[in-house]
Amino acid sequence: MSNKPIVNPYLAVLVGVFAVSFSALFVRLATAPALIIATYRLLFTFLLLAPYSLLRHRKDLFTISWQQRGLAAASGLCLALHLVTWFISLRYTSVASSVVLVTTQPVFVVIGSWIFFRERISRLAMLGGALALFGSFIIGAADFQIGKEAFFGDLLALAAAIMVSGYLLIGRRMRGNISLPVYTFYTYGSSAAALIIASIATSTPFAPYSARDWVLFLALAIVCTVIGHTVFNWVLRYVQASVVSVSVLGEPLGAILWASVFLSEYPTLRQTIGACFIFGGLFIFTRFSAQQAKNVVLADSNVNL
Repeated sequence: MSNKPIVNPYLAVLVGVFAVSFSALFVRLATAPALIIATYRLLFTFLLLAPYSLLRHRKDLFTISWQQRGLAAASGLCLALHLVTWFISLRYTSVASSVVLVTTQPVFVVIGSWIFFRERISRLAMLGGALALFGSFIIGAADFQIGKEAFFGDLLALAAAIMVSGYLLIGRRMRGNISLPVYTFYTYGSSAAALIIASIATSTPFAPYSARDWVLFLALAIVCTVIGHTVFNWVLRYVQASVVSVSVLGEPLGAILWASVFLSEYPTLRQTIGACFIFGGLFIFTRFSAQQAKNVVLADSNVNL
C-alpha cells in the first residue's frame, strides 16, 4: 500500500489554517452564551467523529486501561476550560487581542514540558518565548488603557492558552500509546460531558436559540474542529511538526482579517506592534524548539546504534 498522500500536505496545511481562522468570527457572530457555544461545538464534534471510532476501532476503545481513560478525561477537561475561557474573552476584548494572545500556547507547552518531562529548552527558544510574552504585555497594557473589561478579556485569553497547553501536553503523552480515533473519542466525549454538566449546574439553557446560532454551532464543529484540527493531525504524518506549528501562526492573521471585513473591527497600532513581537517570537521559538528536539532524537539514535 502506497504511503503517498492523496492530497498535497502543504496545501492541506493551508486548508486547515483557513478553516480554524473562522473560529473567533463564528463565536462573535453567535448570540448564545459562551458556555453553550463551547458545549455544542464539542458535542457536535463528538457526534460526528464517534461513529468512525466505534466502527473501525471498537476493540481498541475497550482495551485501553482506566488510567489512560482518566488521562483522556483530564485532557478533555482542559479542552473544555480552554474553549469556555477563550469564548468568554471574545465578549470582553477584541478579536485581534484574543486570538493573538491565545496563539502564545506553544510557549506554555514547552514550559510545561520542562516542568513535567524535564525537557531542555535552548537559549534561542527561550529568547523567542520571551519576545512572544513581551508582545502579550504590550497588548495587555494597550487594552488596559482602553478599559478594565478589555484587559480582563486579555487575561482570559492567556488563561485559554494555558488550558490548551495542558490539553496538548496530555495528548502528546498519550498519542504514543493509543490511536488518534480512540484518543479523540474519549477526549471529545469527556469534554462535551463536562460542558453539558457545567451548563446544567449553572442553569444555562440549551434552547431556544436562533437558526443562525445553530448554523454557527455546526460550523464551529465541522469547519473549525473536524476539518481544521483533523487536517493538522493528518498532515503530521507527512510533514514536520515545526511546519504545522509555524503555519498555525496564520490563524490569528486570518481571524483579524475576517473581523475587519465582517465586524469592522480593526487592530490598533499597539495591538499590531504587540502582534509583531508575538509572531516573531513564536517563529524563533518554534524554529529552535523543533531543531533541539530533532537533535535529541538524532543523539538517541546514535546511542542506540
